[in-house]
Amino acid sequence: MTQPLFISLPVSNVAASTTFYEALGFTRNPQMSDDSGSCMVWNEAVSVMLVGHAKWRTFTQRPFPPPGCADHMLSLALESRAAVDAMNEAAAAHGGTADVNPMEDHGFMYTRDLADPDGHMWAALWMDPAAMPGAGQ
Repeated sequence: MTQPLFISLPVSNVAASTTFYEALGFTRNPQMSDDSGSCMVWNEAVSVMLVGHAKWRTFTQRPFPPPGCADHMLSLALESRAAVDAMNEAAAAHGGTADVNPMEDHGFMYTRDLADPDGHMWAALWMDPAAMPGAGQ
């Protein structure tokens, strides 16, 4: 049985962040969402909890990272290079930042990094394990 992973991210505007993640291909789970946060489903195993700052403060009093800080990067594997490009374009069109790092193309792996409206970084990637150096040896 696959165990679910819930990633919680503090966001300054729940509605805007919900719209952003929907544009990237996530689906909002209304049963686990309200005005203080949205549960955004990537697949049956991974969901992202977008939590407004006031609600976040009920979880921890640790300070928020300063704007422009790279405190983590999460990666999403996509089905094609075109899907990676489309996700990056959707990020830019919906309040995020596309290509926060230089695009990488290693032949067997293609990545473009983006940031959501609050600066949380995501790597959109496509990979062909069969084409990796040393594969099949």
